[in-house]
Amino acid sequence: MVDKRLIEQVLTEQRQELQALGDVDFCTRREEDEINLDSRLAQVVIGVRRSGKSTLCYNALKSKNVDFAYVNFDDERFEDLQTSDLNTVLEVLYKIYGDFKYLFLDEIQNVEGWHLFVNRLLRQRMHIVVTGSNAKLLSGELATHLTGRNNQIELFPFSFADWCYCKGVDMNLLTTKAEAARRAAFDEYLRQGGFPELLWEKYSTRYVGKLVNAILKRDIEQRHKIKYTEAFEQLTNHLMNVAPVTVVANSLARMLDLKSNHTVDNYVGFLKEAYLMVGLKKFSTKSSQRVRAEKVYPIDVALMDGRQDAFAAENLGWRLETIVFVELLRRNRPIDRDIYYFANASGYEADFVVCRGNRVEEIYQVSYDISNEKSRQRELRGLLAASAETHCDNLYLITDFQREDVALKDKQIHIVPAYEWLLDK
Repeated sequence: MVDKRLIEQVLTEQRQELQALGDVDFCTRREEDEINLDSRLAQVVIGVRRSGKSTLCYNALKSKNVDFAYVNFDDERFEDLQTSDLNTVLEVLYKIYGDFKYLFLDEIQNVEGWHLFVNRLLRQRMHIVVTGSNAKLLSGELATHLTGRNNQIELFPFSFADWCYCKGVDMNLLTTKAEAARRAAFDEYLRQGGFPELLWEKYSTRYVGKLVNAILKRDIEQRHKIKYTEAFEQLTNHLMNVAPVTVVANSLARMLDLKSNHTVDNYVGFLKEAYLMVGLKKFSTKSSQRVRAEKVYPIDVALMDGRQDAFAAENLGWRLETIVFVELLRRNRPIDRDIYYFANASGYEADFVVCRGNRVEEIYQVSYDISNEKSRQRELRGLLAASAETHCDNLYLITDFQREDVALKDKQIHIVPAYEWLLDK
């Protein structure tokens, strides 16, 4: 049991911190529209640490001008908080905030059995907003204990549009100067990534290193009781260094001297659960093919070489591919569309295939530079092959700066610069 006086001290200080944010102009992000504060379902925002989940929820509550109470469970003074303490937390909240119908529970996965508390409040018609940084914990317990009573929202680090908003870059003006500013902003975003605090953080490598270390040790190793921690961390850093990469479990197991391919699969699964990495399956009409040869990408390009001792090459093509993939996730997961990569037996590839059910609706190829004719033709042939096999004619080639429409074999291929496509609403 945590002392009631300590709980009151922590919650009072957290309210003061919240009040200090009143005059701050935070970035308005598109995911706010997915939070339905009129709903009787728990609104659950999940994603990697430091992606802005708390700010998103605060903005959504503030914009609706509702009175709400707030608890941040990611506080070392709440380290020993138990399920039995949650009613005391609620009592103290009523003392501090008075009557309220909206409750914001930040990083609640730190309390074992939190779902029982949330379930009770939902039955009492309380409007609940929840954040968490571990996908398996939240998704698994939501599916089991809050069946049909939750709305889950994924949040990734800043999109390029979010980045431009925070940097004061005009996203709409059609002048040479404005377009040059957007291109310059994208060059910076391509290298620095989208973690919000990197906008102001002077020592980005130190920041990213500490973030990754906290996720590995606090969110994964402790929670999953990782036995071979050194091998697990080596695997993590290796995948980030060479991503995007196809996961070959037996090869990785040999490299890390692990006895089982299953261990590698588990480790990769933990990285995806914590939103450090995200998987991309191969497109196929056969389910058995889709579960094989999964690629993994970091959740943000800052993770690719922004860590201390990363010793990774600055591959702008891989960085651009990662940015496009994460943007496709932002745009398509909320509307129930799936994303795959395409590769056929003849060796033709396309980076991303966007599907609704079993119908392919868009195909994307990503190449930083297509000024070399051989590279250009390779990318176009991959798009045409994917189009022929999937019967989809919405074809896009995302580049650094090239822009044109190409007619090829009765197909129209839209070549679009990344900074323009990323801002396309």
